[in-house]
Amino acid sequence: MSDRMPKIDISKLKQTDVHFIKEVEKKNIDRVQKLMRIRKNNLITASLLGIGVLSIYGYTMYAVRQESFLDDFDEPAKTTK
Repeated sequence: MSDRMPKIDISKLKQTDVHFIKEVEKKNIDRVQKLMRIRKNNLITASLLGIGVLSIYGYTMYAVRQESFLDDFDEPAKTTK
């Protein structure tokens, strides 16, 4: 058994039905285009946020590697009284 609907003979439909079908198709195309724009904008936003996070992480690793104030740290001599 096929899950597809049988084809409809458009010539048997009333003019109002054909007009309604075309309106629904147009609204569906507009909806799909809007969703595609939203998806593209979401991908751009996610990419920019990811790049920002990775650049902050990279800069932090670079800055920590350059710190040398602990390299010259001499432990003070212990004195007992």
